[in-house]
Amino acid sequence: MFRILSKEKIAPKEYDFWVEAPRIAAKALPGQFVVLRLGEHGERIPLTIADFDREKGSIRLIFQAVGRTTAMMASLEAGDSILDISGPLGTPSEIESIGTVLAVGGGVGIAALFPIIRGLKEAENKVITILGGRTSELVIMKDECSRYSDELIVTTDDGSEGQKGLVTDAMKMVAARGEKVDHCWAIGPTIMMKFCAATAGELGLPIWVSMNPVMVDGTGMCGCCRLSVDGQIKFGCVDGPEFDGSKVNWNEFLGRMSQYKEEERISMDKYAEGRDLSWL
Repeated sequence: MFRILSKEKIAPKEYDFWVEAPRIAAKALPGQFVVLRLGEHGERIPLTIADFDREKGSIRLIFQAVGRTTAMMASLEAGDSILDISGPLGTPSEIESIGTVLAVGGGVGIAALFPIIRGLKEAENKVITILGGRTSELVIMKDECSRYSDELIVTTDDGSEGQKGLVTDAMKMVAARGEKVDHCWAIGPTIMMKFCAATAGELGLPIWVSMNPVMVDGTGMCGCCRLSVDGQIKFGCVDGPEFDGSKVNWNEFLGRMSQYKEEERISMDKYAEGRDLSWL
C-alpha cells in the first residue's frame, strides 16, 4: 500500500498528489513513469513521475480526471492509500550539457516536462520554456518551471495570459528572433506534440516527444503501447517514453489512441451512475 501524503486540486479536473514511495523515489529519474492500480480489481494506468523527494521518500503524481480510474483516484484524500505502484519504469530522458534547449509543455503534460526542465538546467543548459493551455487556469506549474528556466513564455488559446495563440507560434517566435536552439522537448496532448514535431522540422531542430499511449503491464510484454518510429515497431513503455518526434508515425498513433473511446465512455458512464464498483 502507498499512502497519499497530500492532495491539491491545481486546475479544473487536475490533481496533485505526493505519495509515500521510498524505493521508487530513490531511483526515479526525469522522464520515467509508474504504473498504478487503485484496488484489487482495478485497471493498471501509467502516470509520469512529476517530481520526487529522495530524502522524504515520496513521489509526485499530477493527473487529469478524464476516465474511470483517474476519476476514482480524484476521489481519494490525503491519508488514503493506493494498492500498487510499480516503478520507476521507462528509459530516463537523455539529459546532458547540450547548449540552448527549448522545452514545450501543454496541459497536464507540463507535469511530465518539469523534472526534465530541472535536469536540463542543473546540467548547465540555457533553458527556454514554453507552456501552453486553452486558458490561463490550465497552465500549471508556472512558478516551478520558471525557477529552472532562463526564460518562460506562456501561451493561451484565448489570450487570458501571456501570448495569445499556440505553443508552436511561440516556437516560431523564438526562432525568428535569432535564438540558436540546439534541441527541443515537447510533452502534452498528442495533437500538440505532432504539430510541435512538424514545427521543429520546419525550423531544422531536433525534438524529443514523450509518448504516453495506453499501457497495461509496463514491461513490453502485452504490446498495448506499440507505435511506429522510423518504420519500426517500438513499445512506449520500454523503448520510450521519449522518441525522436520527427520519426513517429503520428497518424497511426492518433488512430490507435481513439480505438477504445466507446468502451471508455461506457465505463465512465457506469462509474458516474454508481454502477461500477469493480475497483473495490
